[in-house]
Amino acid sequence: MRKDGLDRRGFLKVGLLGGSAALVPATAEAREYNGGGIPWQPGEASPPTQAPLESHQFFTVEERRFVTAAVDRLIPPDDEWPGASDLGVVDFLDDQLAGRFGRGDRWYMQGPWPKGEDTQGYQSRFAPAGLYRKAIQAIESHCGKAYGGRTFAELSGDQQDEVLTGLEKGDVELEGVSGTTFFDLFLQNTIEGFFGDPVHGGNRGMVAWKMIGFPGARYDYRPYVSRYNEKLDLEPVSVAGMTAASIPGGRG
Repeated sequence: MRKDGLDRRGFLKVGLLGGSAALVPATAEAREYNGGGIPWQPGEASPPTQAPLESHQFFTVEERRFVTAAVDRLIPPDDEWPGASDLGVVDFLDDQLAGRFGRGDRWYMQGPWPKGEDTQGYQSRFAPAGLYRKAIQAIESHCGKAYGGRTFAELSGDQQDEVLTGLEKGDVELEGVSGTTFFDLFLQNTIEGFFGDPVHGGNRGMVAWKMIGFPGARYDYRPYVSRYNEKLDLEPVSVAGMTAASIPGGRG
């Protein structure tokens, strides 16, 4: 368990840091925006609304039990850092699925539904909330048949990994829904909840940002643009302008 956790966590840290480094231009410049003769100043915009620290809007008790066990297999705790459920990922998912994302409000969700290519992205006829609900029910049915009537949360860690790997590779076929489509979305949403801005309900205390050394949504990075390969130890800042000590549920 500990070895798996370190391996997966290391992969996430390397992937995120490598990706972010590639996106930073060599000569970045901050510019002042002038609209109608009035310069924009930091702090004048309305910050996003803080998501609820505990969200019980969407998942049933059984679904929440599955999701809690599953996200902790994707990003498990280790001796130094907490796992996904400890940082509020389950509440993040619950809140997102209960809202516009879960309903697919911004997506085209009408037919026809021929099988798409992998490069075409999400192709399910279900909106995310419907996909989660249908897939979790089908996964629990599979676990009951394959593991002597036990639920996913009742399986050992190795058995849970076996189920999740089967979904990812397409070896576990679910009734009425694509296991691969669900796994891809579930993994993406889990990572979003773990590493996203805590204003959205996950990444509590900005612990995931501290783990990878990400300083957050600071207004001005000009003093640090040319300081390559240097550990800055900056306190992370939320897009809402709060630090870990001031944001609700934070761990300062």
